[in-house]
Amino acid sequence: MNRDDVRSGIRGGLVIAISSAPFAILFGAVATDNGLSVGEATLMSASVYAGASQLVGIELFGHHVAPWLVILSVLAVNFRHVLYSAALARYIAHFSPLQKFFTFFLLTDPQFAESVKREESGQGVSFTWYMAFGSAIYVPWVISSAVGAFFGQMLGDPKVLAIDVLLPIYFLGLVIGFRHKPGFYPTVLASALASVLAYHFIGSPWHVSIGAAAGVVVAAFLPLPSLAQPVTAASDTEN
Repeated sequence: MNRDDVRSGIRGGLVIAISSAPFAILFGAVATDNGLSVGEATLMSASVYAGASQLVGIELFGHHVAPWLVILSVLAVNFRHVLYSAALARYIAHFSPLQKFFTFFLLTDPQFAESVKREESGQGVSFTWYMAFGSAIYVPWVISSAVGAFFGQMLGDPKVLAIDVLLPIYFLGLVIGFRHKPGFYPTVLASALASVLAYHFIGSPWHVSIGAAAGVVVAAFLPLPSLAQPVTAASDTEN
């Protein structure tokens, strides 16, 4: 076991854990507000572990929506992870099947972003680093969900405290971290425009997948970056 990888993973993961704690607390509060017990809310965070999808799912549960619609809505929100998995596969080809199972279970937006930056910087993605980074986010997430569920009734309406805007701000921060990559602006512009139009004409949560698909299509038609100029994520971005 490489101790440097462990230290680097834990250090980077804890930064993400601190910034994501409000989302976990928010989920716990929303879960209990929609009828789940503290134990059920904690179990959902521990087993589903899907951030935005958990919030979408729990809100739909609370409105007694048909199960098939809940599943499709969660799939729409989390469809980007299919793209993440495909992109990450080449970095973890040396992992065993069991290691890949845990790798994809812990795959989140910051986990993917940091893995890409680590690979492109030449450090490589080791299983030790990946698990240390992922666990440092996962464990606090579950604990924070339990805390939010326990104190959920004291929180009141999250919108009154403007906590509901934390999630889009969080994703915006991740996207901005790749602003120096070739093709960033046309891809993001296409994705944002398609997402806004889909939100108004089709509705939530399908605008998430439609926006992502539009960005993928535009990126596919953009010229490949020059091999003489290696592509790296923004060096001044936090984990």
